[in-house]
Amino acid sequence: MKTSLTGIKPTHLPHLGNYLGAIRPALSLVDRYRTLYFIADYHALTSVRDADKLRGYIRDVAATWLACGLDPERTLLYRQSDVPEVLELTWVLSCLLATGQLERGHAYKDALARGGSPNAGIFNYPVLMAADILLYDTDVVPIGKDQKQHLELTRDVALRLNHTYGEDTLVVPEALITEAPLVPGTDGEKMSKSRGNGIPLFETPKKLRKVIMGITTSSEALEEPKSAEGSTVYELYELVAPEQASEMKRKLAAGGYGWGHAKQELYEAIEAEIGSKREAYLEIRADEPKLDAILHEGAEKARLIAHATMRRVRSAVGID
Repeated sequence: MKTSLTGIKPTHLPHLGNYLGAIRPALSLVDRYRTLYFIADYHALTSVRDADKLRGYIRDVAATWLACGLDPERTLLYRQSDVPEVLELTWVLSCLLATGQLERGHAYKDALARGGSPNAGIFNYPVLMAADILLYDTDVVPIGKDQKQHLELTRDVALRLNHTYGEDTLVVPEALITEAPLVPGTDGEKMSKSRGNGIPLFETPKKLRKVIMGITTSSEALEEPKSAEGSTVYELYELVAPEQASEMKRKLAAGGYGWGHAKQELYEAIEAEIGSKREAYLEIRADEPKLDAILHEGAEKARLIAHATMRRVRSAVGID
């Protein structure tokens, strides 16, 4: 089987958008690929400045993916920082890349456009990302269309190392373009922690219902027909319960069915989808020693692959 690798940045407690747009699609790859999932804690250092919060986010993310169905017996789940070879490979790759390539990085350019003074971590972010991928002989990387630039840089530096040193030292990965859905938040914009429009994934049912009832809608009277198209409530319902979406659309168009009714149905659909996962999350998250043990066990297996890769790289570049 070919190897697929997915990185997860631990910068907040996952919300419904993360589940629908990233977690659920990524876990569907297990049957087709040898899968690796890593928690990118070194990447998080570019923005997270609270050590205790970062430790919590790492465990939150791990517990979330485990609760949503990740099976550590079938795949690898590990912390990026538990495999120090990634930093060694980052240095080797950085010596093969021009600064102009990094200056064109999306995150760096965006930070400059906002008038900020981006740290060196943001500037070097694509190199670390390339090392994450190349260290594990990754064949495919599931990405959205907007992330192609990062993989193009990864492919470029892998080809450059292979060409410079005359060996097929690194596996050159391919993009696995995924059609991840755009998940709207409570205000109709893309669900995002920074916007404050997220729907909590594992809060209490009472809190979940309160957030859903606060979703922005149009103001038609109960008896009036309503358009499902462009409605945040309907778009979310279609993502969570696609088999029943046409029935909600019919009821909205017929009239006599209000947005309050639609929100209640959305709440029930989300609760049906994540209720059991919430219980699993709370149980897993409460046992931090066991959670850490799962991450360490995954890292031990990941290091076997990483060590073999770095043996080849060291030999190729002359650092035996």
